Amino acid sequence: MPEVSTPSSYRTLAIPDVNELVFGQAPHPVQCGFGLQIGAGSVFPEVNFTLPPIGISAETWPEILGQYEEMATNIIRRALSLKVSGLVLEFELLPAMTETPEWGAEIAALLHRHLAAAHDKHGLPSALRVTPTDIRDQGKPPQLRKGMHFERLLRSFELCIVAGADILSIESVGGKELHDRGLMLGDLRAIVFALGVLCPADMHWLWNRIVSLCARNGHTVPGGDSACGFANTAMQLAHQKMLPEVLAAVVRAMSAVRSLAAFEEGARGPSKDCAYEGPILKAITGAPISMEGKSASCAHFSPLGNIAASMCDLWSNESVQNVRLLSGNAPEAFTETLIYDCRLMNVASARGAALTMRDWLSASDEFLSPQAAVLSPEATIAIAKAIVNEEDEYSRTVAAGRAAVTILREGAAHRGLVLSKKEILWLDRIESALDSLPGSAEELQASLNEEYKSLFLPESYGLQ
Repeated sequence: MPEVSTPSSYRTLAIPDVNELVFGQAPHPVQCGFGLQIGAGSVFPEVNFTLPPIGISAETWPEILGQYEEMATNIIRRALSLKVSGLVLEFELLPAMTETPEWGAEIAALLHRHLAAAHDKHGLPSALRVTPTDIRDQGKPPQLRKGMHFERLLRSFELCIVAGADILSIESVGGKELHDRGLMLGDLRAIVFALGVLCPADMHWLWNRIVSLCARNGHTVPGGDSACGFANTAMQLAHQKMLPEVLAAVVRAMSAVRSLAAFEEGARGPSKDCAYEGPILKAITGAPISMEGKSASCAHFSPLGNIAASMCDLWSNESVQNVRLLSGNAPEAFTETLIYDCRLMNVASARGAALTMRDWLSASDEFLSPQAAVLSPEATIAIAKAIVNEEDEYSRTVAAGRAAVTILREGAAHRGLVLSKKEILWLDRIESALDSLPGSAEELQASLNEEYKSLFLPESYGLQ
């Protein structure tokens, strides 16, 4: 078992000035892979790709390896053709590839080999991010800290590091069993307990081990986590009109606290592309971040297509299947899209117009959706300040929620954010629920009803 270290805690902002919060620039750049420096002045594409529909088994494994060979070849060919200045490939393991850790490691080694060859032959700076699937949630309630699924996840991390992962990440799921029910019922008490108590407890425990594994290797950078299973679930439910947008926006702000725990344990970034809470993490930690937006419409829709790019250091397509388009296969096509997006941002930086472009990207989305309104540079700084001004993660989560409510109210009152009567009623309800929360996490836990208590195992979170 990896050694346990003492976590640090952020009490001030690494980027307190909104005019310093901009794409391509981070106070603490990350050097990794084959000569790639992330956050040092340029934005690079992070290409994420996956299989078309196919069963994963020993019988289909040769075909699957052939698919990844093809995707890597095509992506790197397109990148070299367009003279890209740097490239990140992200390999998100499918569940079966984490369940059988040797499979995921074999593909990681394949992709690493392609990047090494491109660097040796063409001098292409690059890095490989590997993201095993969090498979620990397969029981009900899930057992997160021991058992077969945890052991296989840990083995997947170990083998992928050996196989050549330059950046290690995960989209962890601790707390999701309660958060999903809270979202379904629109219950802020359950949502806050999940995001402010369960999630951070699991994040600290898991990321302590991830960081220790990376430290043993000395080559692999512990990247970051994502509240994808929490805030992005809320975003997609709001898109389907199954819950209010203002609730999704408040959840987004609060989710930054649980993702911050990875950095408190020693993660260095870049954070995950699907972590739309990334700008808040960047403001607090100074670490570079990966983001996704309009160029990720192949994977999901969102109201954050431009604003998501305004503070990014890597720009991602989320994920795309290896299917044939008129131009070529989809991963190659989306590589081109990302490269052109990054070119534009980098030219703006080179010509002293980065802040102007950042503000255009932000303004084009900011007040068309509550979910965009909480991700502007100004909103990012406000939420980040609210978080670091509090001592514990429960208080930080509540403070982030209150900051988001204030941003939404000011946007609706003075800045053109249009909220329906239903959304305004929900905003009132959210604010009232936040104000009525107990003063401590222990009191909130004690007040949860038996239905909620039956959804999670306290020992999975180190709770009484």
